[in-house]
Amino acid sequence: MILYKTNQNWFSDVSHLARSWTMVRIMRSVFAIGVYAAAVSIVVEYFELAEYIRLNTSVFSLLGVILSIFLVFRTNSAYDRWWEARKQWGALVNNTRNLAIYVRTMFPKEDPETRHFFAKHISNFCLALVEHLREGTKLDKLVFLHDEDRTYYENKGHIPNHIALQIFERIAEAHRKGEINEGDYINIKAQHQSLLDILGACERIKKTPIPFSYAVYLKIFITAYGLMLPFALVNTFHMMTVPLVMFMFFALLGVELLGEEIEDPFGLDCNDLPTGDIAHTIKTNVFELLEVRSGKGKDVERELYEKVF
Repeated sequence: MILYKTNQNWFSDVSHLARSWTMVRIMRSVFAIGVYAAAVSIVVEYFELAEYIRLNTSVFSLLGVILSIFLVFRTNSAYDRWWEARKQWGALVNNTRNLAIYVRTMFPKEDPETRHFFAKHISNFCLALVEHLREGTKLDKLVFLHDEDRTYYENKGHIPNHIALQIFERIAEAHRKGEINEGDYINIKAQHQSLLDILGACERIKKTPIPFSYAVYLKIFITAYGLMLPFALVNTFHMMTVPLVMFMFFALLGVELLGEEIEDPFGLDCNDLPTGDIAHTIKTNVFELLEVRSGKGKDVERELYEKVF
């Protein structure tokens, strides 16, 4: 995710666009439509075909309004997904801290093994969730794994689910043994349940993109609009049609592709959420609460976003 301060440096903020893979895709398409518009303009001007092309520009103005309405809906739906994902990860930060505080206060101070267990598994739940929402959990990303842990997780298709199961099994066992009372059990159970609620909400966002038919229809609409636009403008603007078409196509296609980029907020695009960094923050917080240390065993590195040049 690109981090910046608002109202600081206009041109510095604009320069970030040049490093976005989405912007590269946009510029390639704009260049292609520019070549097409230039070819149309040259042919019309050279062969004097203007009198045979009588397209009313007001029709394209109306089509532009209709297209703008579609793009507004597209952008809003994509941003809603991005913001909902951010709220879920913000709730994950709060709930893991609350869970760690409950563990610290409810379990005996003379039981460092239990505290380490919860610190390890709460941290690994978040670290596993990061990769689960991408291409599947990578065990090398988890901390303090023993050989039996690796053997157990290697046979599981949904690792965050099983980490949550291990956490609750430990809580239920402590309740049966009388280490925590009924009230504490009910309170800590609610904090644990929130982890699964957040997991389910993130999976819903991940697995329910905008309907395919709508996305394809919008692409066809933009493409058709861009291909017909030079014929409407060439009689009036002649060779100036080329930059005008390129600019209008840049605006329309840019909104569509930027919506596509933030529609899946869990990846490594430059505008996706920094879920890996958030997970490492949770790990540090949890270990500080339960073991009075930052989570060691892994060096904390900021994520490298693949689609930033």
